[in-house]
Amino acid sequence: MIDWIFLLVTGLIAWHALTHRNEDGGNDIGHLLFGAIALLFFVRVLFVDILQLI
Repeated sequence: MIDWIFLLVTGLIAWHALTHRNEDGGNDIGHLLFGAIALLFFVRVLFVDILQLI
């Protein structure tokens, strides 16, 4: 159950950070960096802990 909650939270963080735009319509480097990190954790937990592929 903890894995599913972690997956939900990191997925939401990654989605928000990677799709966030500032007033000019561009991306901030901080949002992209932390969104990419959250996405890596999301994929790792999905493949290793939930699907047990690796």
